[in-house]
Amino acid sequence: MKEFLSNLFGRLMKGWTWVLLIVLTIAIKWVSLYPEWIEKNYTYGIYPVISRTLRFLFGWIPFSVGDLFYGFLILIIILKTYQLLRAIFQKRFNRAFLLKGLQQLIFLFLFIYVLFNLLWGLNYNRIGIAKQLGLEMKKYSLGQLDTLTHVLQQRLNEYVLLANPAQRDSFYKKRNLFRETNAAYKSAAKEYSFLNYPQQSIKPSLFSYAGNILGFQGYYNPFSGEAQVNTTVPVFTQPFIACHEVGHQLGYGKENEANFAGFLACRAHPSAAFRYSVYFDMYQYTIRELNRRDTALARASYNALHPLVKKDFEEVRKFFAKYENPVEPVITWFYSHYLKANDQPLGKETYSQVVAFLIAYQNKFGKESL
Repeated sequence: MKEFLSNLFGRLMKGWTWVLLIVLTIAIKWVSLYPEWIEKNYTYGIYPVISRTLRFLFGWIPFSVGDLFYGFLILIIILKTYQLLRAIFQKRFNRAFLLKGLQQLIFLFLFIYVLFNLLWGLNYNRIGIAKQLGLEMKKYSLGQLDTLTHVLQQRLNEYVLLANPAQRDSFYKKRNLFRETNAAYKSAAKEYSFLNYPQQSIKPSLFSYAGNILGFQGYYNPFSGEAQVNTTVPVFTQPFIACHEVGHQLGYGKENEANFAGFLACRAHPSAAFRYSVYFDMYQYTIRELNRRDTALARASYNALHPLVKKDFEEVRKFFAKYENPVEPVITWFYSHYLKANDQPLGKETYSQVVAFLIAYQNKFGKESL
């Protein structure tokens, strides 16, 4: 393994490769300043070709190719850390060793940065879904937030009775979950063409159990074009998680926009279980925001939930409480700063900004549209 990595770095780290990576890094930073250009020439120009190609190449494989890639990167990090510690212990750590290590680290960072942005990351800097829908994004009042929360609470109470246990249990078979996720986007694309989703590639994460410790429910792998779902979380939450990750596949980089794309898709599906899943997730964001502004209103809304909905909230709470650990806050901190570095200044709170999209959508199309 050591010899393989040494040969790999040796072949890659040629002079012309350094020049190419540096030029591409500068070009990426420059074009990221022009959202209109990215929207026209990348998101709806180059990226659809890239994404469909990746899904065509890897979508048919039953396991996650991207997770194997991540596993390889983890092995590299472990090996390089071991080599560093061994050099220090054997007193071989000197200036030449340090410079070589830094050179390899910088090269690896630049390579991943360029590849990440070319394959998907530039979507963080696009104009986005608000303009596509003609939504007026602005600060919302407590009254608007309370109205939205009430609408979502009514939807939850309605669909919890319609989503029978057989519908929920069908999602334990992941092919059912992923097939219906694809169907959700097909339904949504009839109204919104920009949600057209050709060439499905949705898979269970190989790191699902690790995800419970690290605090993730799903993720998009830009290097393989695969949407990954943590299939160990409560099953009634999984339809929306899958739809959220497909939103990333379609080029919605920011978490609030992927949330909203997932909302439009889940809501378009005729399945009560899919609709319950999205309303359950959206209600969590709105009730949390309402509780920050007015605890009495939030308490009244929660108390008005159907007992079966409250039971599901308790199941989710117990599930995540079971995996609480000192590592998760550290991972959350790093992830939050990753989001801030990618045009999402609120970090992990960006997920909650979907509330602004829901209110803007409600303002334009009415409460019945939700």
